[in-house]
Order: sequence, then C-alpha cells, then structure tokens
Amino acid sequence: MGFSAIIAIIVWLLWFKLAGPFPLAYIQNHWEISLTMVFGSLIAGATSEGGGAVAFPVFTKLLHISPQEATVFSLAIQSVGMTAASLVIIYMGIQVEWRVIRCASLGGVLGITLSSILLAPLLPSPVLKMSFTAMVASFAITLFALNRTQRLCYNRLPNFRIPERILLFMVGFTGGIMSGLVGNGIDIITFSVMVLLWHLNEKIATPTSVILMAINALVGFALHLFIIGDFTPKVYAYWQAAIPVVVVGAPLGAILCSYLSRMTIVRILITLIAVEFISSLLLIPLTMAVITSGLITFLVFSGLYYWMYRTHCDRKSFDRLCTS
Repeated sequence: MGFSAIIAIIVWLLWFKLAGPFPLAYIQNHWEISLTMVFGSLIAGATSEGGGAVAFPVFTKLLHISPQEATVFSLAIQSVGMTAASLVIIYMGIQVEWRVIRCASLGGVLGITLSSILLAPLLPSPVLKMSFTAMVASFAITLFALNRTQRLCYNRLPNFRIPERILLFMVGFTGGIMSGLVGNGIDIITFSVMVLLWHLNEKIATPTSVILMAINALVGFALHLFIIGDFTPKVYAYWQAAIPVVVVGAPLGAILCSYLSRMTIVRILITLIAVEFISSLLLIPLTMAVITSGLITFLVFSGLYYWMYRTHCDRKSFDRLCTS
C-alpha cells in the first residue's frame, strides 16, 4: 500500500502540473468519466477483463461518446492505470509468467499498430464490439465448465519451446488487433490461452495479463498521440478527469487480487463477462450484421475453446491441485 501511495502521489503531482491552473475543473465537468473509471480501474487491476471493458460500453451508449474516442481514451487511461498496477505487481513480487509477456508483447505491438492505423477506420464499431463480447462469452462458458470440479494446474508453463513461442506471438498479435479496435483485448485473449490450453493457475495468469495490457496500452496510446494524431482536446479532457482515479483504483485492484483465492477470481471474471454480455445485448443495436458476426464469432471461439478445454496434459507433471 505504501508503494502504491508513492506512485499515486507522483502521478498526482504530474497531473497537477499537466492539467493547468484548474485541474479539478476536469473532474467537475466530466464527473461521469471519473465515476465510471472508479469501477473500471479496479476491474483493470484485479482481472484480465481490462478497464476498457467497462469504459467502452458506458462511453459509447450511456455517455454518447463516439466509438473512436472511446477506444483512444481506453488506451490512454490504461497506459496510466495498468502501468501503475504493473509496477505494484512487480514490487510485491507477485508471480507472473515473464516468458508469456515477452513473446505475446512482441506480437501485440505489431497487432495494435496494424489495427490502429489500417483496420480501425474501416470496420464498424457495433460489429466489432459484439464480436468481442461473443468471444469472451464463449470463454466464460468454457471457464465455468473447466472449474466445475477440482482440477490440476501449472504454476508456470510446462514447456516453452519454439511452437509455444510462435503460438504466443500469434495470440499476442490477435489480442493487439482487438486492443486497437475496441481499446482492450490482449489481456483476456492471452489469459484464455494460458488457462485453457496450458492450464496455468488463474492467480498467475491474471497479473500476467495485467502487465501485458499495460505494455499494449502504452504502445497504442503513443500511436494515437504521435502518429495517428486523434488524441483530441475532448479525449484529453476525459483523460485528465480519470487520471487521479485510476492511479489509485488499478493498483488497489492488483493488491486485492493477490489476496483472493483462485476460484474467487474465476467467479468475478465470469460475472463481469456476463454483465458485459447482457449490457451489449441491451445497448448495441442488433442489426443483422451485428447478430451474424456475433453468432459466427461465438461458434468459432466456442469450438476453439472446447478444443483447449479437452486438451489433456500429463497429470503427474502438474504442480498442484487447483483448489485455492
């Protein structure tokens, strides 16, 4: 908590300097943004869902902010909150899979660069968001089935050969593309592969995904700020309204996650995905294109996740029974 407080104080001092003579005016004028990110930052630090999973639907449907601005904001604010959470994770010595971070981050940098510059201007936002929601919903169903009974899991990847490295690069690339389109994705996509395919403990996969999203958000924010040039004054104001909140909420979420049991993390994640699924059905206009893309995505990823779920490893080589 002390280290987290030091990070918050440093960021607050920088925020006061950056925000001009009346920094609190940003919060007063955009209090809805600040309130939204109270919950978004906690979720970002404590789970693999990412703060963008909260910010994107609230911004686009409840606050009537354009999808493009919501995506840029999600990356900008996660570059602050998730980075602060990552520093706390490293300082606390929480176990993460650095090999996953290295390989997936390389793919993520390439993916978010291509999607932010080339794909985002071309693809309709409702289709993208429903496709992402369908993907994580299929993962939640598989994760629920996987944890119906006690199971065996690894505390680190059992193998890390060339095939695993190539797969992680491709998973990171896919997650980076999704992050560039909707503001988050590399965290939950990599998390799903770590847990379902390689049976990695969720308590290790979660902080690993947080650090991955922090790296991807920093790259994405830099792209929008320096190359694409769509970090508009409006998005800048939203960003200023959320910075003082997320620099506290995200590290606090990471700290809380380190004390939660594995099954509690699973239940929270499944609940969050269920909320996202229901809110997407209620808030996204259900056109034929949206429904079709959502169904196709759900069926494709359900089959893929089921294959991962049915992939058996040598039970004698597991580190321990995942009951806690």
